[in-house]
Amino acid sequence: MRILRYYILKECLAPFFLSLLVLLCVFLLGNLIQLAHLVINKGVSLFIVGKVFLLYIPLLLGYTLPIACLVSVILGFSRLSADNEILAMRASGIHLRKIFLPLLCLGIVFSLLSLILNDRVIPYSHHEKRKLLKSLGTNNPTALLEPGVFITAFEGQILFIHRIEENKMYNVAIYQPQPDGKPTRTIIATRGEFTPVPDTNQIKLKLMDGTSDEPNLENPDTFYKLNFKNFFMTLDLSDKKQELDKKPKSMSLKELTIEKERFQKIFNIEDASRLDTEIHRKIAWSFSALVFVLLGFPLAVITNRREKSANMVIALLCAAVYYLLSLGCEALSIEKIAPITLIMWAPNILGVIIALFLNWKLWKT
Repeated sequence: MRILRYYILKECLAPFFLSLLVLLCVFLLGNLIQLAHLVINKGVSLFIVGKVFLLYIPLLLGYTLPIACLVSVILGFSRLSADNEILAMRASGIHLRKIFLPLLCLGIVFSLLSLILNDRVIPYSHHEKRKLLKSLGTNNPTALLEPGVFITAFEGQILFIHRIEENKMYNVAIYQPQPDGKPTRTIIATRGEFTPVPDTNQIKLKLMDGTSDEPNLENPDTFYKLNFKNFFMTLDLSDKKQELDKKPKSMSLKELTIEKERFQKIFNIEDASRLDTEIHRKIAWSFSALVFVLLGFPLAVITNRREKSANMVIALLCAAVYYLLSLGCEALSIEKIAPITLIMWAPNILGVIIALFLNWKLWKT
C-alpha cells in the first residue's frame, strides 16, 4: 500500500506544481502590465515596482493554491481512469476508499497551509503593498494620476480623469466632500495640465474651460456655479505621512478578533458584520482546498476522459462557481441577510455535500 500511496501522490503532485505555476503566471500578467506602465510612463523606481510585484504573489496564492489542488486531482485521476489503472486497482481488491485516503491527507495538509497563508502571509503582503503604494505616491505624486479610475490618494479630493497624455488631462472631475452632510463641491474641466513641484509632495493643476461650485455667501450650505477659463489648485500629499491603518484584509485572525472586541466596546453594539465576515472568509477559503480535493476525485473517475483540455475546463468551471458563490455570500453576509457563520460557510457545505454524494455513488459501483 505504501508504494501505491506514493504512486498516487506522485501522479497528483506533478500537475499540482505545474498548474500552480501556470495559474500564478496568468494572474500576475495583468498586474505586470500595470506595473510596467508605472516604470515606463511614470518613472517609478524598478526596485519599488519589483517589491510590489513580489508582494502580489502571496495574495494570488490564496486563490490559485486551492484551484491547483482541484486541477491536479482531476488531471491525475483522469489519466489513471482513462488508462484503466483505477479498474486494475479495484480488480486487485483495493477499495476506492484506500485510493482516496492519500488525497484526503493531501487536502488536509494544503488546507492547513492555506490557513497559515490567509492568517499570516496574505495580511502581511496586503499591508506592505499598501504601504509601498502609499510611499510611491509620496515620492512621485504624478504616479497616482491614472485615467479612468477614481483617485482618492489626495486628502479631501476625489479625482476622475478620462484621459492623460504626458502632462495633459482631458475631461477632469474633482469632487470635494463637505463635512456635516453638506453638498459635495464639484469642479469640472474639459482639459488641464499638471506639474509636480520639485522637492515637495505636491502637484499643481491648471484646469481650463470648466465650471466650479463656489460657496454661496448668503447661504453657506449651498453652492453656485462659476464658469472659468483657467482655474489653479494644488494637490498635497504631505499630510498622508501618518502610519497607515490596517484594513480587515490586512489583519490576522487574532487582530480581527481584537478589533471586533474594540469595535463592540467603543460603539456599545454587538454588530461587527464586516469583521465577522472577514474572519469566516479567511477560514472558509482556507478549507476550500480540502473541498476541491473531495470534489475532484469522483469527477475525475466518473468522467474518464483523456482530453486534458476538457478536464481543465471542468476544474476551472467548478472553481469559478465556488468563488462566485463565495463572493455573493460575502456580500449577503455584510448586509446581514442571514447568519454570518451559516452564509459564509454555505459554499463549503454545499461543495462537501455534492462531493460526498458523488463519492458515495462512485464507491457503491
